Amino acid sequence: MSAPSSTVASNAQSGDPSVSDDTSVSGQDQDVFVQYIVLRSDLWKSLGWPLGSIVAQACHAATAALWLHQDQPHSQAYCSNGNLDHMHKVVLEVKGDAQLKNLAEKLQEAGVPHKLWVEQPEDFVTCLATAPCPKSLIQQHFKKLKLCKGT
Repeated sequence: MSAPSSTVASNAQSGDPSVSDDTSVSGQDQDVFVQYIVLRSDLWKSLGWPLGSIVAQACHAATAALWLHQDQPHSQAYCSNGNLDHMHKVVLEVKGDAQLKNLAEKLQEAGVPHKLWVEQPEDFVTCLATAPCPKSLIQQHFKKLKLCKGT
């Protein structure tokens, strides 16, 4: 038995997606909220960063993206008491900082809420995270990226 999660319904008049009050929809009618996290694989492959440092970068980016967009209905639904145990995150990788910056630019142009994490004081780009969004609205921006395997 799967746990209920928030769904997205389309407003027929405006065409804008909005958070639905119905959390009992199951199966493929569901549009789960997801937070995408994208790391630079060169951090561990060529720069030798330890796993803990890489995980910290992902946590920084995800927390910042959520905090910056905390007033958006999707973020509120994602963090609702009924959804806390059912959060969805997808962790992906790109080769380096150029690819991560390029992705950030494309997301900005598309209006996808996100945070490009830049480690300070080094001014070093490490990670990107989206704010929680319905998967169907943002997954097309990430289809060409690989799942992060850390190898």
